[in-house]
Amino acid sequence: MLDDLDRRILRNLQGDPGQSLPDLADRLGLTASRLSRRLEKLRDGGVLKGTRAVIDWAALGYAVEVSLRVTLDKTNPRAFDEFIPAAREIPEVLEIQTFLGQVDVRLSVIARDMPHYQAIYRDRILQLPNIADIEALMHVAKIKTSMGLPL
Repeated sequence: MLDDLDRRILRNLQGDPGQSLPDLADRLGLTASRLSRRLEKLRDGGVLKGTRAVIDWAALGYAVEVSLRVTLDKTNPRAFDEFIPAAREIPEVLEIQTFLGQVDVRLSVIARDMPHYQAIYRDRILQLPNIADIEALMHVAKIKTSMGLPL
């Protein structure tokens, strides 16, 4: 269970994940060593999974984002086991999610432009095994994107 200090630490990390350990310790009124022990406890407990860089793909020239909703051929008992590793091999696939229901898998795909997307779709996506049906949803705008929790 998280105590009040753990929640304060996590709130501050969510607000500014790039701040230095001494700055965070000062902000929280802790010594750097006490903060370091708390962070280690949060990592060991699986609460903190690490740090990562968040890259703005549009700034790198990727202007198209598409969500593909995929229904797999359920007559093949290995459909998921064959589809997932093959989808992971496509560099433009940023995210793979599985679901229960009519749609089995959602792929988030980026491309530089529509011709690039069409090439990825035709040459890579449609070659994936066990696809029974696929629906493309073109992203128009991101209204809210957050990994933060209400701590």
